[in-house]
Amino acid sequence: MPERLDASTHRPDIASPCIRNCCLDENDICLGCFRSLEEICAWSEASETDRLKIRDHAEQRKQQRTYDQSERT
Repeated sequence: MPERLDASTHRPDIASPCIRNCCLDENDICLGCFRSLEEICAWSEASETDRLKIRDHAEQRKQQRTYDQSERT
């Protein structure tokens, strides 16, 4: 995912993983980006390090859901 330059601090700004396909499952996990509702709400104030952790957790959830779905078929 491309990173943008934040003009106010001259550092890369971690882009949101949101793909505008927002729908929460029964565990409040977005089925579009795989972030939790808590992570989505915290994103705008999160540090660069925290944003990277959020993206990593979301990717892990996505991988797990893909694995779980492949196990059912």
